[in-house]
Amino acid sequence: MTTLLAITAGVLFATGTYLLLGRQLSRLVIGIGLLGHGANILIVLSGGGRGRPAFVGNGTAEEMTDPLPQALVLTAIVITFAVTAFLLAMAFRSWLLNEDDDVEDDVEDRRVAAALAEAEDPS
Repeated sequence: MTTLLAITAGVLFATGTYLLLGRQLSRLVIGIGLLGHGANILIVLSGGGRGRPAFVGNGTAEEMTDPLPQALVLTAIVITFAVTAFLLAMAFRSWLLNEDDDVEDDVEDRRVAAALAEAEDPS
């Protein structure tokens, strides 16, 4: 089961990274969501296997589950939700202004790229 979850986390990370490399804002939002889910699975995997609840005082320390990864996952879920909501608001605003989902190049980036091209080709 641990191997399956590790493979799932890897697939989520790979797919999220692929979507982040695109130029559409909708792909960016979905990619951030997939990266967040992959991170949550990875944090849960770091907590180890099943065990007894930590707040029940019966048993030894080795039998109990570590509650820290679960708390970190809850925090990560809230942060991912906030980032996703912010990105959706920015994508909606961009759609209202440009009626397009693509991210445009910055004018300064174009100037730097042209200067680098001239420096490489002196002829």
